[in-house]
Amino acid sequence: MKNITNTTENIILELKKNRQTITFAESCTGGRIAAAFTAISGSSAVLNGSCVTYSNEIKHLWLGVEETVLEKFGAVSQQCVAQMLEGIKNLAGADYAIAVSGIAGPTGGTELKPVGTVYIGIQTPFAQEVFHCFFHGDREQVQEQSVVFAIEKLSETLNFGNF
Repeated sequence: MKNITNTTENIILELKKNRQTITFAESCTGGRIAAAFTAISGSSAVLNGSCVTYSNEIKHLWLGVEETVLEKFGAVSQQCVAQMLEGIKNLAGADYAIAVSGIAGPTGGTELKPVGTVYIGIQTPFAQEVFHCFFHGDREQVQEQSVVFAIEKLSETLNFGNF
């Protein structure tokens, strides 16, 4: 994986300095963002927990994603990720959140949402933004690119203020 250790360490230091916390709701990344953070000593000061919400049922039950959103737009959508962000931020009582839902492949893609389609959301105390991404490569590469994008976007947000 692209070396994001320094970026992750800087995020942890910045959150610690400001006495803030972070949480994650991950679908297609399967906990890889949380793993990137917990690989760093001291991350427990800013990360109390996160969720891997792979199924639509768990997205609904744990995070409060509305069934109508899942039926109308699907789990791989801006609307779903926006609700995942709200749900995990509230569940964990965190200041910041990252949510990810996508199609890592090699199966599951459609004409409208091909393999590599990923929605990545960042929630701050002030704003929310969901990015529609399209990554290339095999399953591992799509997951890796999703993790790197999410961590780098959060770092940009912390360094340059709000969206």
